[in-house]
Amino acid sequence: MPLALLALAIGAFGIGTTEFVIMGLLPQVAGDFGVSIPTAGLLVTGYALGVVVGAPLMTVLGTKVSRKRMLMLLMGLFIAGNLLSAVAPVFAIMLIGRVIASLAHGAFFGIGSVVAAELVAPHKKAGAIAMMFTGLTVANVVGVPLGTLIGQHVGWRVTFGIVAALGVVGLTGIAKLVPEMPRPEGVHLRHELAAFKNAQVLLAMAMTVLGFGGVFAAITYIAPMMTHIAGFADGSVTWLLVLFGLGMVGGNLVGGRFADRALMPMLYVSLGALALVLALFTLTAHSKIAAAVTIALIGALGFATVPPLQKRVLDQAHGAPTLASAVNIGAFNLGNALSAWLGGIVIAAGFGYTAPNWVGAALAAAALVLAFLSAALERRDGARSTVIASATPTGQQTPVHH
Repeated sequence: MPLALLALAIGAFGIGTTEFVIMGLLPQVAGDFGVSIPTAGLLVTGYALGVVVGAPLMTVLGTKVSRKRMLMLLMGLFIAGNLLSAVAPVFAIMLIGRVIASLAHGAFFGIGSVVAAELVAPHKKAGAIAMMFTGLTVANVVGVPLGTLIGQHVGWRVTFGIVAALGVVGLTGIAKLVPEMPRPEGVHLRHELAAFKNAQVLLAMAMTVLGFGGVFAAITYIAPMMTHIAGFADGSVTWLLVLFGLGMVGGNLVGGRFADRALMPMLYVSLGALALVLALFTLTAHSKIAAAVTIALIGALGFATVPPLQKRVLDQAHGAPTLASAVNIGAFNLGNALSAWLGGIVIAAGFGYTAPNWVGAALAAAALVLAFLSAALERRDGARSTVIASATPTGQQTPVHH
């Protein structure tokens, strides 16, 4: 794998850390600014919505420059947002800093996926995408727990300062290691937008929303579920999230490896197993050991879908994949927001802390149904193309009737 992928992975590590570390620092931030926990929660919501909006916006703005230069500009935006968060005198300024940092998120992973895929041979594309996303998964194992620890003991501002420094390392790596890739000739915004007329692109994005939504339906409410149902102490939640992160790392790498060999079968297995494990989590949540194993499995199966889904979008939007790739990253965050909301509804309705697992299982099962539908449509279109090709003699044009 080229060294340029390491630079992309470092950038991804910083982005993953800043996205998730805030969840463990909300009490400290709320206390310092004198706001409630729900108000401080806007730092999470604002970031997620910034990713959804920023993914297409920043990608469209970047159509006029080379992909390498755009990746460098996005890392610059990420650094600026985290520095602003670190020095924010009031809560509103920190929220602005979070939104600025989030604008870089979707476009970085979207453009980065295209660059990663172009750096390697065709049969290694999903593996290259997975290598970049390894930065995001490792952030949940190392960056988030470490950032939370530093924030709790030294101060949350120090955490955001360190994340900004990580951004500088990522920016330097991209500048030094990523080769200059000129924009493809003849690809304009209308070509990028045309990808969204492709039913297969839209189906892949819907699978992303539902499949990843299934993961976050459960994981968003892991703290109350594990402390109230499984009987873990509050301090154990951090290590349970590390287990989830380790599962993510393994699942991402396995998903990348097998997606290059058999993409759709990989999706069938991972989405089907994810739906089953999430349903079982309603039972295993009552046992400490079983719950810990299940959490790692949810991380593994959830992230095993990421490289194949991202590659599926790139393949189906061939010729102009950048915008579709970035929007698909926004779809992951849309799935997070949707599932967290649905999980909150079933808890508020009195179904208990394990109820979001049923929501997650239903979302993952719906994604599996879409995967079968996508494959069936592809087979039908392939058969139709074969019939047309066989009915048309070589070198002879089909007559046009007016």
